[in-house]
Order: sequence, then structure tokens, then C-alpha cells
Amino acid sequence: MAEDSIAVVDLDRCQPDRCNYECANFCPPNRTGEECIVTRDERYEEAGLYEGGPDQISISEELCLGESCGICVEKCPFDAIEIINLPDELDEDPVHRYGENAFALYGLPAPEEGQVTGILGPNGIGKTTAVHILANEMRPNLGQFNVEPDWDAILEEYRGTGLQGYLEELRDDEVTVARKPQYVDQIPDQFDGKTRELLERTDERGALSNLVERFGIGAVLDQDIDSISGGELQRVAMTATLAREADFYFLDEITPYLDIGQRVTAARIIRELADEEDRSMLVVEHDLAILDLLTDNIHLAYGSPGAFGIITPPKSVRNGINEYLSGYLENENMRIRQDAIEFEEHAPRTVTSGQVVAEYPELTKSYGDGEFSLEAEAGQIHEGEVLGVVGPNGIGKSTFAQLLAGRLDPDTGAVDANLDISYKPQYIEIDQHMRVDAFLQSIADDFGTSYWQTEIAEPLQLERVMEQNLTDLSGGERQRVAIAACLSEDADLYLLDEPSAHLDVEQRVLATGAIRRYTEIHDATALVIDHDIYMIDLLADRLLVFDGEPAEYGRASPPKGMRDGMNEFLANLDVTFRRDERTSRPRVNKPGSQLDRQQKKDGEYYYTD
Repeated sequence: MAEDSIAVVDLDRCQPDRCNYECANFCPPNRTGEECIVTRDERYEEAGLYEGGPDQISISEELCLGESCGICVEKCPFDAIEIINLPDELDEDPVHRYGENAFALYGLPAPEEGQVTGILGPNGIGKTTAVHILANEMRPNLGQFNVEPDWDAILEEYRGTGLQGYLEELRDDEVTVARKPQYVDQIPDQFDGKTRELLERTDERGALSNLVERFGIGAVLDQDIDSISGGELQRVAMTATLAREADFYFLDEITPYLDIGQRVTAARIIRELADEEDRSMLVVEHDLAILDLLTDNIHLAYGSPGAFGIITPPKSVRNGINEYLSGYLENENMRIRQDAIEFEEHAPRTVTSGQVVAEYPELTKSYGDGEFSLEAEAGQIHEGEVLGVVGPNGIGKSTFAQLLAGRLDPDTGAVDANLDISYKPQYIEIDQHMRVDAFLQSIADDFGTSYWQTEIAEPLQLERVMEQNLTDLSGGERQRVAIAACLSEDADLYLLDEPSAHLDVEQRVLATGAIRRYTEIHDATALVIDHDIYMIDLLADRLLVFDGEPAEYGRASPPKGMRDGMNEFLANLDVTFRRDERTSRPRVNKPGSQLDRQQKKDGEYYYTD
């Protein structure tokens, strides 16, 4: 192959029974008699070593002409082939490759005792693969996918590096590992019983009672694990992981379904375990504020999702996040994104009120005998605005959305029954066995038009999932399809409950842009509930702030301007933000710092200009 290129074949998309092998028939090396693209049974007829169906294609990376040719990529009717040039600076073999023409990972993060190490990068780039390797759940094959990985070869590859000692301990079973999984909503599929039963199995450090209290999950201990919410599952999963006696703790996404207060609490608990007990922590996370607050150093991950990923050597947290946002890695001399992700430094814009789309009186809703009650003061939602909804978990935000959407009846007050609402729920349950494109086509009147393609499908990166079944989607893919489905309906009001969950930083920015542009172009009105402060800041014109006592009662004040809303919300949480001098991105102030104290004194918790 052309130097520093790889060929990737998506075996889920390669459908030889529905094509005429256009990739092979038009391949220039094939046309000169070479066997660059052949079927897998032809390539491995003698050894019988092929993955996928025998009629699916195999591409010889030695014979392929590389990305500059790209004929097979264009000719494949199912978009199953990628030919990708690797960075010129990459002069190492893969740490792991999943098979011929399959995903390859380059580089590994290096855990350090008493340190919290972060990994930041897009989904599908190999972060979880790196965690599996370092947790001793899979052995790196150094790109030799047809042979059993050999520890001697692995240790020789990493001799003299910061990973040598750690890998030697893995080989000798001298390191104990505790790992929190990425998708906590799958825990009920693996454990059937009470929450208490699950947690008591993990109390190896005698720290369970303290962790239960600090994570605030005492109320769910005697509930069935399949009856608790996503936020409760996330805190249970962290409690179970951090209660174990381990040398290294791997935490794969700690913030989904958690409010900002719970995120800060989780960061403090992890930080204390590293500082006070000299444990090594590795955290994969997309919430930049929490990474900034929590970690000592950071590895960036970049590449081509689903094709290859590269993990950089460690960087300082501030510089690493800033380089990631700018799209240019200085030490690597590598541009990983065409456009920078930027934050506005100035105070929120002045809002011009449009026509009232929804007006609701004071609403109340109670569950059971004193279980939970919500009181929402009367308010108005205007045409063309995005109304951000913020507040702790268990405070009634989703209940309020369901009252507006007509999915719940209020105890007092009445919502306009004629309001046409498109609703994306917080937890996306998919039990329809149909393809993504068929599902979206059944919803969107303008499906397939240039507008729908440009303003919804492209920013939400739907092209690669269109031919997949809904039930086969990952958490992030499912989220993007659900956002697209919500925006594809013709409605008076679009309700999106936690659209950032399981999306990486870039996907959050793209989703934010899609929602914002849709409201502006159509004079549409959106109500967005989310815990990602950055996303709410970029999206919202006004804020609806909830407070109260989680799981007991909640109050919603009328919608208000962003400055007043942010100050009220963050004052309730006792958290302040400052702006990075270089990028203007918001950063959490350390509690009790000079800036924290001054901003609280000034009553400015987020906007300081």
C-alpha cells in the first residue's frame, strides 16, 4: 500500500449477495492481474483463517494504492470500505488490531500511582479498547491478529517505557483492577436483585457506608436494581467500583445521567482516593469541566472513528483540553479537526420575546402518598426560543416535560391540549426491529431532502448508521437517532430530555448546532433539559431553574434570563465557573479558592463580564 495507509472493511455493511463486486472489478491492481481485492475464502482458502462471511472482501494493504486512489471506496454501493492515510508522524505498529481490514489502536495511556489520568477523544476511537487492555480483559496483539498475543513480545515492545512495569505486573497477576463500565443502563441485564445485594459484594475496603452516604444512594439500597433511574445506576456503579480493593481503577464515563452537583461530588471522591491512598485512576470522560477539575494529566485520542485511533503521550490538563478544542496538537504537529470549538466570553445575548407558543398556569403533580411532589410556577414559552431547563436529578424536570407533552396529567392546573409536541425522552427504549433509515423515513416528511440531509443527518453523523437496525445501535448512536427523530417531526414545541448523554465533545457541539439552527430557521421553539453546562450555555436563550429536595419535592420558578438563571442554579449547588484565558471555555473553580470566594461575594457564578 501507499506508505502509512490502512484499509478498513465494515463487515456489517459489506453485502456481496447484493452487489457485483464493483470494488474488485474496478480496482487498478486487480485489473493488472494482482490480487489486491478478493473474497475472504479466496485469500484464506488453505488456512481457513478469515473473519466475517467467506464471500466478503479482503483488501491487501501491501498491494492497495492508498487513499489517493480510492476507487473501491467510491464504487462500493454500501459504503463499507475506507482507505485512510495515517499521520506521517506515526512510526509505530498498532497496539492492537481486531482483524484484517479492521480497527487498529495506536498508543496506550500510562496509569501512575497517586494520579488521576484522563482520556479525551471522540467515540469509536479506541478509548474503551485501551481500558480493556489495561484492565487485563484483553491482551494487545501488536497488530498480529492471526496469532495468539505473546507476553514476551508485548514486554519487549514496551521495554524502557512508562508502561513496562505496569504490563509486567499484569502478566504476573500482581495488579488488581476495578473497572466501571461505560453503559450503566446494562447493569440490570447482568444482575437481578436488590441494590444492597450488589453493593455488599464489593465492600472490600470497608468504605461502602461512606460511599453510599456521599453518593446519596441510601434510599435505593432496598430497591430492585432494575427499578432505579439512570442517575442512580451511575452512582451505584461508581460506589461498587470504588468500594473494591484495587491498585488501579478504570472509570469509563462517570457523568451520564448525573447533575452538575453529583458530577462534582464524584470528582472529589475519586480525587481523594488517588491523593489519600495513592491509587492509580484512569478516567474516560467527555465532560470537559469535570476532566479539568479531576485529572492530573490527560491523553488525547484522535483518528477516524471505527477505523483507527491514536492515543497521545500525556499532556497537562489545561493544555491538553485547549489543544483538543483548537483541533491542533502542538507536540504531534497534527490537525485533528478543521474548525476549532469556540466559547463566547461575553455575557448572554439580550432576548427579544416572540409570540407566546405555550402558556401554562401553576402546575402541581404528586406521586403516591408523599413520595414526590412538584410545583411549577406559571410561565410562558416564546416562539423561536430555546428554553434551557436545569436543576438536580430527582427534582421534577422530566415530570414537568411529560406534563407539557401530555404524557402525565397534572393534579392542579391545565396545559394547552392543542399544543403539538415532539418529545425525546431521557431514557431511550428501542424495541422496534427496523432499520434506522426506515424508522426516520416513517417520521420525517422531508426525509432525504437536501435540507434534512444538511441540517439534521450530517451534523448528527447519521450516514454510517442508516442501514443498521435500531436494536444494534450503541448508546451514542441511539441518542443521535432520537434527536433526529424529534427534530424531524412538525411540532409547536420540541422537548429534548438530556440530549448530551453518551455523546462525545464534538457530537455535543454538532447536536447543539443542529438544534439551534433548526429553531432559528423554522422559528421553532425548543425546551432542552440537560446537565452539560457548556451545552446549555451554547443553546439556551432563557433558563427554567428547578430546586428543592431530590426525590421529595421540586419547585420550578418562571423562565428567566441566562445570567439570573445561571446565578440562581449554581448558587443552589455552591459551584462557580471562571473563563480560560486562552480559549474562554468555562472552567470549574476549586471550592474555597480566591476566585470562588470573590465570585460568590459578587453573586456572579458563571458570567463575570
